[in-house]
Amino acid sequence: MLRFLYKNVSRRFFFMMDPEKVHDRIVSFGNFLGKYSFTKELTRVFFDYKNGRLVQEIKGMKFSNPVGLAAGFDKDGHLLKILPDVGFGFIEIGSVTGKSCYGNEKPRLWRMIKEESLIVNYGLKSEGCRRVSRRFVGKREIPLAVSLAKTNSKEVVGLEEEINDYLDVYKAFKNRVDFFVVNISCPNTYGKMSFVDPKYLKILLERIYEIRNDKPIFVKLSPDLDFSLVDEIIDVCKDVDGFVCTNLTKKVKADNPGGISGKLLYSGAKNMVKYVYSKNTGKVIIGCGGISSADDAYEMIKNGANVVQLITSMIYEGPSVVKDINKGLVRLLEKDSYKNISEAVGKA
Repeated sequence: MLRFLYKNVSRRFFFMMDPEKVHDRIVSFGNFLGKYSFTKELTRVFFDYKNGRLVQEIKGMKFSNPVGLAAGFDKDGHLLKILPDVGFGFIEIGSVTGKSCYGNEKPRLWRMIKEESLIVNYGLKSEGCRRVSRRFVGKREIPLAVSLAKTNSKEVVGLEEEINDYLDVYKAFKNRVDFFVVNISCPNTYGKMSFVDPKYLKILLERIYEIRNDKPIFVKLSPDLDFSLVDEIIDVCKDVDGFVCTNLTKKVKADNPGGISGKLLYSGAKNMVKYVYSKNTGKVIIGCGGISSADDAYEMIKNGANVVQLITSMIYEGPSVVKDINKGLVRLLEKDSYKNISEAVGKA
């Protein structure tokens, strides 16, 4: 019923407006809901779902379910108090950059309605690590991650400057999150330096290791990478704890500049998950890209993802999609006689 009301009432209204304005208003509304215990509890009643089959412990973190919020929705940590009540099993904030950054010029977000996808060209819009990190206080209900990225600015160019920018973000969040995601694959930024290049990535990671604590570190991969390059990246990432597969794709033709999220990304993301899992690295894999149903999430998990993330399906299906996916996963686990979601990982 919640999904029906969203798709036939709320979404029609939202889709009459500019998508970035809708996003900003939703963030403001979510911030309001998170301020009061009554609104938080009401949100939890409508959207949260618990089942023991979905609980996992990964790298010392307890995931109440395998469906997380991907980076890109709550860029600056305004929704930390309400997102656990929407039913997510974990949250990734950001990407957050060392300095504040306006990002690319507007418009920078477009809908591809027939394809249930988005064209995203924010260009790492961020309030900056110092301002955002101040919101990361208090007890955390679910695992919380921050996506680290370099500031998209002409002032932050060159190997040393860009590495220091990443380090500033890491230091700001060092004792405020449960794990880190190093974003080396944002497709919409200024400058020619690329940490997808293994030799630069190796230097960046070594510098992070010098100041790291015991919190897990993940590296975010692009779905557009050749597998030969992925092999080199995996070799460089021997000391990281896992990978996020994947970021936005630029291999899909679009009418506007930017990377593509949503259903058009699903196949590429799943193939990357499958390939990385096949390398038998023992790393944790977070599957991200185009997941909009329990079948999508289950297929991603059976191809090697330990947990999954989404954003775009909330825009097309509504926030109840998180609960629907988790309930659907339980049914699929029962059908396959699995007692826990972890038993399905890699079974495809």
